Amino acid sequence: MYESDITQFIKQLKAEKPTLEAEQRKGRALLWDKQPIDLDERSRAQQSRVAQQPYVYQGE
Repeated sequence: MYESDITQFIKQLKAEKPTLEAEQRKGRALLWDKQPIDLDERSRAQQSRVAQQPYVYQGE
């Protein structure tokens, strides 16, 4: 059965480094998997924001 060069490379890489998939999952969890947003907390944060004055760098 034919296997592409890429498939062979990935199989070889996984054989040489069996912890690769676990490390990938750990990295994904660190960067992408986030806790659900608490809508009440988000609403309170938006309501408590102080509006920034326009032209903050303009001298008076």
